[in-house]
Amino acid sequence: MSDSPDQELRFLRVEIARLHAEATRNEEVYTRTRQREIRLLAARQLPALLEAMTAGLRESAHLQSVTLALEDRGHELRHLLLAEGLDPDAMPGVLFLDGADTVLPVPPRTDEPWLGAFSATGHGRLFVEPPASLALLRLEVEGRLLGVLALGSVDPRRFERGMATDFLAHLGAVAGFALDSASDRARLARAGHTDFLTGWHNKRYLYSRLAEELARSQRSGHPLALMMIDLDHFKQVNDAHGHPAGDKALREVATRIASRIRSGDVAARFGGDEFAVMLPGAGPQEAWAAARRLLQAVGGSPIELGPGLARTMTLSIGIGIHEPPVGGNAAAPVPAIEDLIARADAALYRSKQAGRNQATV
Repeated sequence: MSDSPDQELRFLRVEIARLHAEATRNEEVYTRTRQREIRLLAARQLPALLEAMTAGLRESAHLQSVTLALEDRGHELRHLLLAEGLDPDAMPGVLFLDGADTVLPVPPRTDEPWLGAFSATGHGRLFVEPPASLALLRLEVEGRLLGVLALGSVDPRRFERGMATDFLAHLGAVAGFALDSASDRARLARAGHTDFLTGWHNKRYLYSRLAEELARSQRSGHPLALMMIDLDHFKQVNDAHGHPAGDKALREVATRIASRIRSGDVAARFGGDEFAVMLPGAGPQEAWAAARRLLQAVGGSPIELGPGLARTMTLSIGIGIHEPPVGGNAAAPVPAIEDLIARADAALYRSKQAGRNQATV
């Protein structure tokens, strides 16, 4: 009996040490989780946020992989990223879907994160290398499903069913808020650089991208082409059929041009009936071939201007080429934007003088 108080004391000391260690671990988890959430909220631009939500989370949480599956039915997010000069299909860990619910193995209204073992049938699209366990966090704002954040671990016990999910649920809520805010900021930024009638970029945006691409061209040694495009005899359409018909012609021409250019090209409405297309990496031959495609796309079939009213429209195209030093030279002065535009405009004038419906380099 004399050992009983000592045994009880030893037991209490062990229990206190265990509780202290558990509290310390919980505090460390809480601190790391808060730091991750702060990094997400601090990433105000959409590309930086997507990086923080994928590679950033994978590194800070010591995970095997992280995939962000985004709801993007109308391809709006992909267009916003393209406007930033990024290729959405080349973003590691980001998956764009026409419906994010297609990757969820849980009912749509389930609020708690889903934890469990990997299933090739349910999770095959989310991971290149199958994890041993995973967590799926729904990213929702005011009932709108924005996407799913999928966390994969090599540890089969990292995400077991029945575990507490408070930290993960809070991370999902913060990530959803950050994603919604960054997307809204990207939309507002694009609105300031977008032509209302055609949905294309405007002249202001074109100038900013030309400055970036000219500098990149100087560094890389790759050429840069600019096409200035006029819609032939557009004034006749407005005068004969009114401005609504003219607006319809402009929208249809923009649509046809957009269907024939590369995803990395930048198309802008320069003003009135004048458009511009910037082609990074394109020399004279590539630009000429692109111009021929546009002439065919626009002039190949009539444009519907109204009920029972159609008219064949043609383009005049002028091409300016910037050819940097072979191999690139980052120290060389970057040419003025106006010089490249002036060369394309001069070529456009020659196309008009030669009878229109043609391209000139």
